[in-house]
Amino acid sequence: MLALADAQKFEGLALTPPMGWNSWNHFGCDVNERMIREMADAMVESGMKDAGYVYVNIDDCWHGERDSLGFIHPDPERFPSGMKALADYIHEKGLKLGIYSDAGWTTCAGRPGSRGHEYQDAVQYAKWGIDYLKYDWCATEALNAEGAYLTMRDALFAAGRPVVFSLCEWGNSNPWEWGGRIGHLWRTTGDIYNCFDCVKDHGSWSSWGVLQILDMRDNDLLRRYAGPGHWNDPDMMEVGNGMSVSEDRAHFSLWCMLSAPLIAGNDLRSMGAETRAILTNREAIAVNQDSLGIQGYKHAAVDSLEVWVKPLSGNRFAVCFLNRGRNATKMAFTWRDHCFRDEHSGREADFSQATYTWFNVWDTSDTGSTRKPLKTIVPGHDVLMLVLSEKR
Repeated sequence: MLALADAQKFEGLALTPPMGWNSWNHFGCDVNERMIREMADAMVESGMKDAGYVYVNIDDCWHGERDSLGFIHPDPERFPSGMKALADYIHEKGLKLGIYSDAGWTTCAGRPGSRGHEYQDAVQYAKWGIDYLKYDWCATEALNAEGAYLTMRDALFAAGRPVVFSLCEWGNSNPWEWGGRIGHLWRTTGDIYNCFDCVKDHGSWSSWGVLQILDMRDNDLLRRYAGPGHWNDPDMMEVGNGMSVSEDRAHFSLWCMLSAPLIAGNDLRSMGAETRAILTNREAIAVNQDSLGIQGYKHAAVDSLEVWVKPLSGNRFAVCFLNRGRNATKMAFTWRDHCFRDEHSGREADFSQATYTWFNVWDTSDTGSTRKPLKTIVPGHDVLMLVLSEKR
């Protein structure tokens, strides 16, 4: 174990936004070792592993009881082989296993939380071979968020096994201001919902559609805190969980533009070809995984149409035209009338002075140049996503 005096988060992890899968959005509490093994198999067989997805994350409800010494154990009926055997199975496939806990007395589903047991839990996770920890914020009365997450950070470091630390505090205490020295990603919003433009009222709390998540925080403020090893997290994805194909495509594109973690939340075993094509689109993923790690920003908005821009390595830019409305919208974008000037990164593209070629991320045969205005129709709840390269 590492010396407590030297405690810090594990560096060199999540240098690009983490990619993987999580059980909660589709399965909720219905988790067991057979399903997790099948999900790992499907991640490999579907091509998702080859596309960059690596984490297989078990969310809430895996917990059993603590033993007489206070160490947590998995539910013996759901995980009869134990977590170490499951981790070994995942690792043999070239994947990594993630797990879930909570800073409070209980998890959000009422299972044992880590409050008062942080160091014991971290030791247990290390013994099991855990690679990723999502740490929630239920039942945390009287706790200070920064202090609570700092305690678990130090516990993980003391246990000695490198772990990607995901802070799931919902953005209530501005974790972007302090999360970078504690974890590798932090939630900026409440929970997502499998709807493109709606809110689900649960009484004392709500879950949010894709557009509501997009609008919930000041992106110009948040983006200055994101970069290699420290990412804003607008929650896991709902691609393949009931939205239309165009809405799934728009959802995935926006998460790529925002340098958000790409954590799928569907049933990988039964997803159709269209869902698989969205989740494994290499050009979109390349935008998300770009080595500069610059979070995109909204350049312009006219009626239902928004223009999002993300500076990329190699003097390139990703541009995403988002149609927030339900009806198709005609678009005429005259490049020379626009200059992409990002004060945060210092990157600039002046189309009156330089010409860029472009290709369509979702149809790479569709190409063009900024010499001519871009005239097209963007369907409702859909996007046109381009990658621009300066012409030499």
